[in-house]
Amino acid sequence: MNGPRPTLAGRICLTAFSTLILLFLALPIVVIVVTSFGKDAFGSFPPHSWTFGWYRQLFAAGSKWPAALTTSALVATLTTVFSLLLGMTAATALVRSELPLRSAVYGLVLAPLVIPQVVIALGLFLLFEPAAMLGTPIAIALGHTVLASPIAVMILMSTLKGIDERLEDAAASMGAGRLTVARRITFPLAAPGLVAAAVFSFITSFDEFFVSQFLSSVDTVTLPVQMFNVLQYDVDPSVTAVSALIIAVAVVALALVAVVRRLGGPGRADGLLPMEGAVGLTVTTAASHKGIESA
Repeated sequence: MNGPRPTLAGRICLTAFSTLILLFLALPIVVIVVTSFGKDAFGSFPPHSWTFGWYRQLFAAGSKWPAALTTSALVATLTTVFSLLLGMTAATALVRSELPLRSAVYGLVLAPLVIPQVVIALGLFLLFEPAAMLGTPIAIALGHTVLASPIAVMILMSTLKGIDERLEDAAASMGAGRLTVARRITFPLAAPGLVAAAVFSFITSFDEFFVSQFLSSVDTVTLPVQMFNVLQYDVDPSVTAVSALIIAVAVVALALVAVVRRLGGPGRADGLLPMEGAVGLTVTTAASHKGIESA
């Protein structure tokens, strides 16, 4: 049964209301970016004069921001690698295998998304403290992986569900082993999902504060922790410049995801590769591995 057709006035009101909501959500971001170019030492909005001085101050001699930025980038990179390994493994097990208690396992994987982050941070602190790992990039990265891997699992599960299993079966039936099928069929088809999972894992780690605060040390400080330390005792307008840079990283990352999805599958909502190319890839793989023993 068809519902009532929207009137012109209704469409105008809906568009205006949606625009106001979007502007309200984007307003804090706009304020931060604009304030970062203000010359006022107290970070007032709107700025009375403009300058790039706060950005130059970030990389001045004796500044602690470059070290914090380097630490955050290193930790986020390690987190991305760990999240992709765990995410692809868990997603494959949940989608491709007859895993017992699949719903319970899936709920356990997603548990870090609903548990308060401060609780997870405290648990990680109690876990790593006896092992003398506090303040090491690897410990912070492992802590961030707890929060980033569920996101990677959800993205990769959705990606794997969109891949026709018959393509993998066709290559396996012609003699391709499991690793060959994964390398030549599954991974190329799941490339857009892998990139999206990597980007969101990187952003999750780069912006994480609670876990970093509990696991960091004086010598190992991430960017969000350094921002908190600066604002805790003083009002430093350079924090607005750092915030603007973080916003720029997030925007670039999301733009990368959009570009990869568009290149991965033009005109398809799931962002997978075109089916014709996938079939051709399967035939090529099967032919090149004909006669190889099946795993």
